[in-house]
Amino acid sequence: MPLLNEIHETFMREALKEAKKASDKGEVPVGAVVVFQNKIIARAYNQMEMLHDLTAHAEMIAITQAADFLRSEGGENHRGSLERASLYVTVEPCPMCAGALVMSHCQNLIFAAKDPKAGACGSLYNIAQDDRLNHRLNVTGGVLELESKFLLQEFFKALRKEKR
Repeated sequence: MPLLNEIHETFMREALKEAKKASDKGEVPVGAVVVFQNKIIARAYNQMEMLHDLTAHAEMIAITQAADFLRSEGGENHRGSLERASLYVTVEPCPMCAGALVMSHCQNLIFAAKDPKAGACGSLYNIAQDDRLNHRLNVTGGVLELESKFLLQEFFKALRKEKR
């Protein structure tokens, strides 16, 4: 049976593939996958520029896809919550995404790189584990952190070079 860290790395590599898609399309390279019963049920990457929508974060798109999948699999009685699901994302979620994870009742959040400027799962805020809210997530950070940071650094380095 594979170790938990190996499982986390396997699914985070899939999220990193999504982040690379974002980068290739000129989007900030953030990717996410939602896993339910050890199977990926949603994949997404940032699409804010492409959709002209500031809420089109990888996590938000993945949450919506996963909820639709679970609702269609669970029938009319399933409200689309992400109970027993895990979200893997290449960067620590912002307040909006962390709030959506809490509201969707996602069980686990696994992220790669911390976001000291907007992270809401331990860095700047801790919405994902705030006792005042009706739900808390299990949070694991730092999975393939260096790979995610490298992708982000290369993207912003290229962006700065373009603007010279």
